Amino acid sequence: MFGSTSQHQELVMAGEETFTFLARGFEFKGILTFEGTVRIDGMVNGAIFSKGTVILGQHAVIEGDVSAGTIVSSGTINGNLTATERVHLLPSAALTGDLKTPLLKVEEGVQLHGNCDAEGAAKRTGVRESREAAAQAAKVRVSQRGEVLQR
Repeated sequence: MFGSTSQHQELVMAGEETFTFLARGFEFKGILTFEGTVRIDGMVNGAIFSKGTVILGQHAVIEGDVSAGTIVSSGTINGNLTATERVHLLPSAALTGDLKTPLLKVEEGVQLHGNCDAEGAAKRTGVRESREAAAQAAKVRVSQRGEVLQR
């Protein structure tokens, strides 16, 4: 369907979730849309969309934007990443583009060239206020000799 160099498998996992695997040597130009989890180890020239999880292997090369619930990458991406849940960049990952996600995990060795917008686990005002209050309470005035001064 995609030519003689492509390898495509679809596996049904427990809970009827579909797992799609696009193997090394796979090349695609256009827009890819997935429902469940997809692992890509080949080359894609175009956008990738999934409500589920997109896993980019070490040999994956993506020339386009990736948008998914969760993105895990150890490949090369020249485009923007947008995740509704989380992004995890593994040591061999290289991203040239902007990244937007609520949760971000970046391993040592990742190459990231672009803007990053990671909101954190929650934007709860109560958590932020309690952190600020704790930081204010922990402040202590100290003299030049290291003696604690009165508050």
